[in-house]
Amino acid sequence: MTPLILASGSPRRRMLLGALGLAPEVRPVDIDESPLADETPEGMARRLAEEKAMASAVHADEVVLTADTMVAFDGHLLGKPTDDADAKRMLRMLSGVQHEVWTAFCVRNVERHEVHAVRTLVRFRDLTDAEIDAYVATGEPADKAGSYGIQGGGGALVADAQGSYPNVVGLPVGEVLQVLASFGVQP
Repeated sequence: MTPLILASGSPRRRMLLGALGLAPEVRPVDIDESPLADETPEGMARRLAEEKAMASAVHADEVVLTADTMVAFDGHLLGKPTDDADAKRMLRMLSGVQHEVWTAFCVRNVERHEVHAVRTLVRFRDLTDAEIDAYVATGEPADKAGSYGIQGGGGALVADAQGSYPNVVGLPVGEVLQVLASFGVQP
């Protein structure tokens, strides 16, 4: 069996992989995640996933998986909020409108690597200030791109989604499984 390394500290990615029967060793890496000038959400997600993979130590028999998720609306990248006021600003921006969630992932071994990106469109229902305040008070938005977690209380903010649900959680598992299989990793 080919050992899988998840170069991410995301508990959501670990949970998604675990639900598939995979138990990766977790070895997070730190890189500069600052956006580049005129970088698209897809481009930034792809770049960061690839940079994380290249920064990961990989041994001869291992496969490394990295990922990065971007939320974007009207040309604005919505990263993790800096504080509660920033989270509220983002949630007000997304209220009643559709936005994009891009997750890029990179799979790497010592011989090759592949980078893929998946887009899901998510539309929030119209939110009241009281709903936004109550959701931010839960603390859930603090470490989430776009200030929400669809798999948690943030799911109540969503009117509909078109595309991969697990992509919004942080890993497009169907696509990831296909690429992992080509690297010899099976659940």
